[in-house]
Amino acid sequence: MQIDLSKLGDPGEGPRPIRQGCLQSLGKQGFRLALIFVFLFLVFYFLNFQTVIVQGVSMEPTFRSGQRVLVCKALWLVGPPRDGDVIVLKPQSEGEYLIKRVYRVEGEEVDAAMQPEDWNYIVDGPYRVPPGHIYVIGDNYENSEDSRHFGPKPVTEILGKVIE
Repeated sequence: MQIDLSKLGDPGEGPRPIRQGCLQSLGKQGFRLALIFVFLFLVFYFLNFQTVIVQGVSMEPTFRSGQRVLVCKALWLVGPPRDGDVIVLKPQSEGEYLIKRVYRVEGEEVDAAMQPEDWNYIVDGPYRVPPGHIYVIGDNYENSEDSRHFGPKPVTEILGKVIE
């Protein structure tokens, strides 16, 4: 059996180039995969995140009026609300979002100084946050309308958590 070495090419030439058709196919396929990935990422982002503009002084000094904050609406991604989390509540009839700090979650006792204004008229004893609700306050206690004024808010009114 004889091998024709003239068809192998010169050993000094280096590797043979990849056929143009294979390279184009790989480039088109990679580009399509990249476009699909970018599309899926954008869909995920727009469904689970939102930018909200802070209005008012109730969260100063943490957030100033006019500041933009990123809100994660996917609580499954960032976890349920816990004491100390900053959350955004869905707009009420006025159409403005409420940005507040979670003070207590369901079942937890609210300190006497932070209890709702009308609580003492209803019943004596410690105030506990009812099931399915959260108790929210503003960081600027003196200039914040929060759960001390309107009571606990249903968890279903949470738009999402602020990502700091």
